Amino acid sequence: MIGRIVLAPGVLAGFLAGFLAPCVLVSAASAQDVPGIEICTAEKTMERRTSCLQSNVDFLQKTMTKLAADHAQKLDAANRQIEGLKATIASLQKIVDDLQAVQKKTAEDLKKKADAPPTKEGAAAKEGGK
Repeated sequence: MIGRIVLAPGVLAGFLAGFLAPCVLVSAASAQDVPGIEICTAEKTMERRTSCLQSNVDFLQKTMTKLAADHAQKLDAANRQIEGLKATIASLQKIVDDLQAVQKKTAEDLKKKADAPPTKEGAAAKEGGK
């Protein structure tokens, strides 16, 4: 004689519901749509088309909001970088102006020395060298 397990209909239904419910939930979760644009013309009923179109609108609004925030963040970073570069340019311009002033002063000093009449010490050195 083969041993069989006989379950009452209520017990079998409870067992199947407990066992199959997670499987159904898993398959329903994997059947969820990936966010994106859907082609709504394939839908037969007006309610499903409306729902599909609303889903597309929601997706586009979320995408636009996200992109606007991303671009605003990039613009802020670019503006901060521009301000930093402006400050660097200002400091480099000051350094160039200082160097040009020193160069001009040095050139004037050399010209004054060349144009100045020889001093007694300088004349004595020239006569002593002849």
